[in-house]
Amino acid sequence: MSHDKRTSLEVFEESSLRNFHWRAVFTSGMGFFTDAYDLFIIGTVTVILSPLWHLTTLDLSILNATSIAASVVGALLFGRLMDRFGRKSIYGLEVILLVVGALVSAFAPGFAVLMLGRIIVGLGVGGDYPTSAVIMAEFSSRERRGFLVTMVFAMQGIGLLVGPLFAAGLLATHLPYDLIWRLMLGFGALPAATVFYLRRRISEPPRFLVSQGRTEEAQSVVHALTGRPAAQDRTFEPQGLFRSGYLKTLLGTAGSWFLIDVAFYGNGVSQQLILHHLLPHASLITTTLVATLIFGVAALPGYFLAAWQMDRLGRKRIQIVGFAVMALAYAAIMLDPAMVDELFLFLPVYMLSYFFIEFGPNTTTFLLPTEVFPTNVRGRGHGISAATGKLGAALGVFLLPLLLERLGLSLTLGLLSFVSLLGVLLTAWAIPEMRGRSLGDLERVATPVVDEAAESA
Repeated sequence: MSHDKRTSLEVFEESSLRNFHWRAVFTSGMGFFTDAYDLFIIGTVTVILSPLWHLTTLDLSILNATSIAASVVGALLFGRLMDRFGRKSIYGLEVILLVVGALVSAFAPGFAVLMLGRIIVGLGVGGDYPTSAVIMAEFSSRERRGFLVTMVFAMQGIGLLVGPLFAAGLLATHLPYDLIWRLMLGFGALPAATVFYLRRRISEPPRFLVSQGRTEEAQSVVHALTGRPAAQDRTFEPQGLFRSGYLKTLLGTAGSWFLIDVAFYGNGVSQQLILHHLLPHASLITTTLVATLIFGVAALPGYFLAAWQMDRLGRKRIQIVGFAVMALAYAAIMLDPAMVDELFLFLPVYMLSYFFIEFGPNTTTFLLPTEVFPTNVRGRGHGISAATGKLGAALGVFLLPLLLERLGLSLTLGLLSFVSLLGVLLTAWAIPEMRGRSLGDLERVATPVVDEAAESA
């Protein structure tokens, strides 16, 4: 091979969009459809269960937060495992947990078993974050990485829309409530089960193979996927996540994810409580349809606009603007308390905040940890960031019902305005811009061993 020929990773990163990119988007994205459905449907389920099982506000907070808290463990565990054993070797195990957890939840005879099912779901959800995100990033081209990884995450938006629609459809059937909530939770097993086979058959990403010194295997994978031969890559030197100057970046990715999830999950899982405050005499099906309207009109377009613009505007800019608009929207509601008593004044501002959650930090915090850490610690970096985010989510869903009860809606959203402002400041200080940059920019290429005797000869 000639010396000026591009290496396999250079060919891979400069490739145009191909069928294997779209297969990876579907294979990874269906997990996030399930993650969103499983995590947010519990908000409607708890409204149904509360009178059936005589749940207290504390019971509701614990049940809402259980899966999210368990996802912290799942993200840390799977992030570490994928760096240790490879992406392919563990991919698919997280969706098995999603299937099992959904079925255990659906058939739960009481509160304790339901909690167990939600813990299993949470472990699978947490595991899906680093595995799917990192695999998609490592299969992406340099110029379209932001688009492809964000498209995977945009499947969360579909799950957020399908959840309340499915719930509203079940409620309209007038089936017994004890059956309806079980069907809601059990449905989460179906989309997860559909992608298990695809996940087990996915190739090991070439960049991970090179990081392990398996450069010939990387060449073969690149040739099979792109149809183009390439020169062999040099392997990478392993780097430490806490010893190589990445600590500030990790603080930025983990901290900003923590802050957005306090607001996003606190709002999302407790949305039925918020809507009940605005529509105290409305039926559950009415508030569920209003929730569907909010997701469909505000949240869903934000996901896909973020995917479309991510490689044009840049991750850092989108994250700062998103946090800033959230802070302003929540502050406006706090400063005009009458707004929370009038649905048609409240909803436009609230929906604006939802749009900029998605066209903002909810998507960028998923993408950035796939780009800002070297390959040998990318899973751990994303896992720690996702786990920290889910700590924020657990805090949000646990505290928000209690805060709504004690402070009211206006002051509670005022607190979220402060959280969003912190997100602006942290992003500006600690997040690097990765638009258009190669993942290889973060690697230290191993220095070849020189045979001094051969050199002197």
